[in-house]
Amino acid sequence: MNFAIAIFSATLLATSIIASPLTSRRQADGEIHRSTQAPRRTVRPHNPGTSEVLYLNQVPQETYSSNWAGAVLSGTGYTWVSGEITVPILQLPSGANSYTNYCASAWVGIDGDTCSTAILQTGIDFCIQGGSTSYSAWYEWYPDYAHDFSNIQISAGNVIKMTVNATSRSSGSATVDNLSTGASVTHIFRNGIGGDLCEFNAEWIVEDFSVNNALAPFANFGTVVFSNAVASRGGDTYGPSSATIMDIYQDRILTSSSVTGNTVTISYM
Repeated sequence: MNFAIAIFSATLLATSIIASPLTSRRQADGEIHRSTQAPRRTVRPHNPGTSEVLYLNQVPQETYSSNWAGAVLSGTGYTWVSGEITVPILQLPSGANSYTNYCASAWVGIDGDTCSTAILQTGIDFCIQGGSTSYSAWYEWYPDYAHDFSNIQISAGNVIKMTVNATSRSSGSATVDNLSTGASVTHIFRNGIGGDLCEFNAEWIVEDFSVNNALAPFANFGTVVFSNAVASRGGDTYGPSSATIMDIYQDRILTSSSVTGNTVTISYM
């Protein structure tokens, strides 16, 4: 497609360059929430600089997106996804402005890639401004907004387990466990949320989320590793070894993702 020809060099044209995750529009932290009051919500991303919606080609190879990096399993009947990360120590990206808030998010989810009606996800936002960092845990079921968990503390170096469980296509739960402190929070989603899951996708993602209809300035998160990355489908458990690998391309390639066994590794470039 023209987008691929226009923005990628010949060395990248051998890989697929189209992807279609729904993306979370969420507040990066309390400061952004207080200053803008912009709601978190999931929307479809577009090719950078165009109005074209991105679609995943379902080929298990590398694809590029303006906002998602990590691994996506595609199939039918995914009802449970889990993964563990160590909360990264953030750095300012090269050329950063000390007055700008740079953010990213790590999460696990069901749907939102090849399903357009719903997404069940939970994860951690992390942001850095000048020398200050902030971390928050959240949950979301599109088309509702994402919401922060208010009673769990997250710090750099904590080991966090994230789990989503669909008990039906319109109900389920999102859980964040801080394995370092023993704290745990769960949100139960009841029937009638407004969008039914397709159960087509299982995901382990680092995202450049959007605030006020624009991508947040992307934080240098170093490396995020999802360990014990597993998903359940039809009573069987699957790792991400056959997943599609996704990386973020904006003005340049910003991430490098890989999968080994039950581990998904995403590095900032």
